Amino acid sequence: MKAVLDIVFIVLELFVWVLIAQAILSWLIAFNVLNARNQVVSTIWRFTEAVTDPFLRPIRRVVRPFNGLDLAPLVLILLVYLIRQILVHYVYPNVF
Repeated sequence: MKAVLDIVFIVLELFVWVLIAQAILSWLIAFNVLNARNQVVSTIWRFTEAVTDPFLRPIRRVVRPFNGLDLAPLVLILLVYLIRQILVHYVYPNVF
């Protein structure tokens, strides 16, 4: 059971990093640092969007952009860390 929880923690951490990568990538595309028509950039963008968009869509319905800034990724990162802390404090100690 401990190994399963460790894998869950790793997956949650990787998900947060994908969210951060997507946010940085969106800024770089918005400021024309990266070209969205570039095949590598486009592939990375489609991957991050496919992974994160199903989780961000419901949050975006509730949390509207603030002065053009999308706060949904930040809310999702906070939710992921909240879930992680709940697992650490309530599930992880009871494994042994």
